[in-house]
Amino acid sequence: MASLILTSENQIQRLNGILSKIESISKLDVDELITAPRPKSWNVVEVIEHLNMAYRIYVPKIDNALSQSPDVQKETEGFKARGWQKFVIQGQLSKDGKRKMKMKTLKRFTPIFTAADLTQEKIDAVFVDFSELNNHLKQAILSSRSKDVSKKKFSSAIGPIVNFYLPEAFEFLLCHMERHMVQINEILVSNN
Repeated sequence: MASLILTSENQIQRLNGILSKIESISKLDVDELITAPRPKSWNVVEVIEHLNMAYRIYVPKIDNALSQSPDVQKETEGFKARGWQKFVIQGQLSKDGKRKMKMKTLKRFTPIFTAADLTQEKIDAVFVDFSELNNHLKQAILSSRSKDVSKKKFSSAIGPIVNFYLPEAFEFLLCHMERHMVQINEILVSNN
C-alpha cells in the first residue's frame, strides 16, 4: 500500500480552492441554495452548515494540539499518515467527481433547518461561519509548519476510535470538505 505523505503546501492550495468555490456559491440565488434535489436530501446551505458543525468540534482540539506542540527550526518535508488514519482519510475521497459511497451522518452533525429558518440573513450567517472557521483551519495549517506535529495526538469528532496528529486531522477535514463539494455540485446540477 502506497504511503500518504501530507504537506502543508498541498493542504493550503486545496483549502484556498474550496474557499474560492464556496465564496462564488454563496452568491447564487436563494432558491438554488435552499432547494434540495429530493425530499430527504440536503440543500446547499445544509451541506455548508454540516461542514461548520463538524469543524467546530475540531477548533479547540487543533488549538490545544498547536499550543502543546514544540517549536521546530525547520519545516519538515511532509508527514506520513499512519495506516488506520490513512484508511479513514481515504474513505472520504471521491472518485471521478463522484462520492464513492453515501455515508450515514451522525445525528449531532445533521443540520436542522425549517423553510422559515432559511432567510437570507440565516444563509449569509452560515456562509460567514464557514469562511471564519476555514480561515481558522488555514491559520492552523500555517502555524503547524513551525511545530513538531508528531508529539500531540487528539481524538476525532467521532471519538477515540480515530485519533489524529495535526496533519492527519487537516487532511481528513479537507477530504471531508472535498467530498461535500462533490455533493454540492450534484445538488446544483440536479436543480438545473
